[in-house]
Amino acid sequence: MLALMEIVPVVETTVPSTSDAVATGGSVWGLLIYCALLFAVIYFMMIRPNKKRIDAIQKMQSEIKVGDRVIFANGLIGLVKKLDDSNLMVEIAKGVVVEALRGSIVSVVNEKAKK
Repeated sequence: MLALMEIVPVVETTVPSTSDAVATGGSVWGLLIYCALLFAVIYFMMIRPNKKRIDAIQKMQSEIKVGDRVIFANGLIGLVKKLDDSNLMVEIAKGVVVEALRGSIVSVVNEKAKK
């Protein structure tokens, strides 16, 4: 019967030293620069445009006035009748007034509803 040591070869593990990393071209600075460039690309391609879009929506929601026609996130269109800090009363049909949050408004159709 063969001993376990004869079947499984012994693998030597060595930890590369700092001089080995420099000799092969790798360095910590190169990795840091790569990570910084990757973060910059992600920031300017994804985070910044999304932040601008969110700021524009929040600005539009804060500028809603009585008489504006608004569109809800679910597609309903209505006329703003009354405003509070975070809520508004919207007439969605003749005589049907619902209370909604400002955050549920996705756009303003026009400045004043046609009478």
